[in-house]
Amino acid sequence: MLSAFGSAFRTPDLRRKILFTLGIMVLYRLGATLPSPGVDYANVKYCADQALGGSAGGVYSLINLFSGGALLQLSVFAIGIMPYITASIIVQLLTVVIPKFEELQKEGQTGQNKMTQYTRYLTIALAVLQATGFVALAARGQLLQGCDRQILADKSIWGLAVIVLVMTAGATLVMWFGELITERGVGNGMSLLIFMGIAARIPAEGKGILDSRGGLVFTFVCVAALLIVIGVVFVEQGQRRIPVQYAKRMVGRRMYGGSSTYIPLKVNQAGVIPVIFATSLLYLPMLISQLTANSGNGDHWWTRIINQYLANPGNWVYILIYFALIIFFTYFYVAITFNTEERADEMKKYGGFIPGIRPGRPTADYLNFVLSRITLPGSIYLGVIAVLPNLFLDIGSSGGAQNLPFGGTAVLIMVGVGLDTVKQIESQLLQRNYEGFLR
Repeated sequence: MLSAFGSAFRTPDLRRKILFTLGIMVLYRLGATLPSPGVDYANVKYCADQALGGSAGGVYSLINLFSGGALLQLSVFAIGIMPYITASIIVQLLTVVIPKFEELQKEGQTGQNKMTQYTRYLTIALAVLQATGFVALAARGQLLQGCDRQILADKSIWGLAVIVLVMTAGATLVMWFGELITERGVGNGMSLLIFMGIAARIPAEGKGILDSRGGLVFTFVCVAALLIVIGVVFVEQGQRRIPVQYAKRMVGRRMYGGSSTYIPLKVNQAGVIPVIFATSLLYLPMLISQLTANSGNGDHWWTRIINQYLANPGNWVYILIYFALIIFFTYFYVAITFNTEERADEMKKYGGFIPGIRPGRPTADYLNFVLSRITLPGSIYLGVIAVLPNLFLDIGSSGGAQNLPFGGTAVLIMVGVGLDTVKQIESQLLQRNYEGFLR
């Protein structure tokens, strides 16, 4: 891996791409620390530390994770990359429901450009909604609960509208940063921005563990994080290769086909999406419970159940529900994103077949069988990695389970993005070596 980076820096074109990516990431972190107009930075930082240390820390931990701590500080990039992630997931899921989107997906580059444009429009709409919601909660004192300090200097309609406009523009700029990295930089821009936000919090979280728990616990956390990263790398690289043979066919006077390839089915075919879905679904009842309690509607039976079982990530009921939701969403997401019938039809169209399996419907059934067998260990692996921080919740600093340096969502994203970036750099190096050989 280090040799690949060394070779990349010795290649002028790749060196420019890497430096361009690093420059965009520096600008992203600068905007994440720049407070929005009308926000008292000292008070909001004090209240954010209190909120993460209190009982509501779990509600804010995932949001704080993806924004790199920018949201709870109400900075310019407070909304961050979350609207784009949500919009991308929604558009991807709508391709199964809306026939027009499915047709656009099959049109190639032209259809993909239209889908990207729809994703941008939806991103801006979601950014406006999220910015309005968070600013309204901040103005009413419900965003950072348990803090008596004023975090907004101007609570007039004009002052709140300016903050919403700045946060929406920041989310749009972050989306543009991600697209610039994808086009002119190295790797997937959105993934690298999420990686940067998570990596920026690791030193502060490590210092918090060292100060509060001592050197022995800090050493144990570092060793555990290293072992988990090794395990995640091992599983993320694992795949089942299904051999595919293409028959020879005559086109005019030329013979085509006759090649052998394979379909790579990863053990973790769904990535980190099931963990995000399950975490968001579990945070939603807790957030509704807190908003209901603050509105003065009294204590309800369902509020008591939520506070007893879902408020504490270290509770066994919470852990079991979390684990079951991850397994469910893994199967759900894999079934949506990997259409075995379409893959079987494409193979049949171009004369491909799996040795020993008839083309058409039998091929789709075989792919379904293999995929279901692979998805089970993949979903269990995701569940174990995600709930592992909950079992060691007392070791962590004053945040929720996902705030730990080896939290499930954090380590899956960081390792996945790191491996993907290294692979893209190696593929570009290989391409340039082939070009030099051909010349």
